[in-house]
Amino acid sequence: MAIGIESILVRKFKGSELQNAQVDVLAIEKPVALIYNGISHVVMMATPKDLHYFAIGFSLTENIIQSVNDIYGIDVIDTPKGIEVQIELSSRRFSELKEKRRNLTGRTGCGLCGTEQIDQVCQAIPTLPRINQIKLADFSDSLNALSQVQQVGQQTGCTHAAVWLDLKGQFMAGFEDIGRHVALDKLLGFRAMQLPNNPQYQHGVVLVSSRASYEMVQKTAKCGVEFLLAVSAATSMAVDLAKQCHLTLLGFFRGNKGVIYSGDDRLA
Repeated sequence: MAIGIESILVRKFKGSELQNAQVDVLAIEKPVALIYNGISHVVMMATPKDLHYFAIGFSLTENIIQSVNDIYGIDVIDTPKGIEVQIELSSRRFSELKEKRRNLTGRTGCGLCGTEQIDQVCQAIPTLPRINQIKLADFSDSLNALSQVQQVGQQTGCTHAAVWLDLKGQFMAGFEDIGRHVALDKLLGFRAMQLPNNPQYQHGVVLVSSRASYEMVQKTAKCGVEFLLAVSAATSMAVDLAKQCHLTLLGFFRGNKGVIYSGDDRLA
């Protein structure tokens, strides 16, 4: 059985027929606390797998670190009430974190829940370069990549996925989680660990199984990725930010069709 799944007994019904008890599976959801140098910064609800990559990705996309070199060590510790991910930061980054630290409780559906002030939502995102182009025809089978990483999702129907595709549409890596933004953080954390030694992760495309909301665009652009393809719709703030930072954003992506919200100049 895949990591992140637990078995329970359930009874199913069809019409007026009530069936006998049988074994079913659920995706595990646990509170995951990210603790920097002994101080708890955030608690997110997440699937308890690939949490090292989640810690790195979250730290990058929340401007806590500038590179993986700012993290000296990560320990994942199970506790009776959840999971603690203890992160050892450089003294400089920890000092900066203490200045802007907030108490944020994340939820499955939103990556910004608990932000105290409106100006904390809108991070400064550098304008992305226009280095790459892709041919949409190369991505006609890309949706298959999502199922490759959803081991929990295939059994429970309960997870989102984020995958990394090269510029020819070939699957490189991917992660799943009950939270769409957590799955993306895991992917971006993994990618950061590959750079700069693995050039295949320097330029590529992020594909997500969810909608493209503001924080999904923000996280992707913050890590310098030029392309974000979403299976579902984009929100108004997501499109505004994508245009502002010159991200190529597609929604309702089905491989052979979709909606181009911004950055069509990168599409050959």
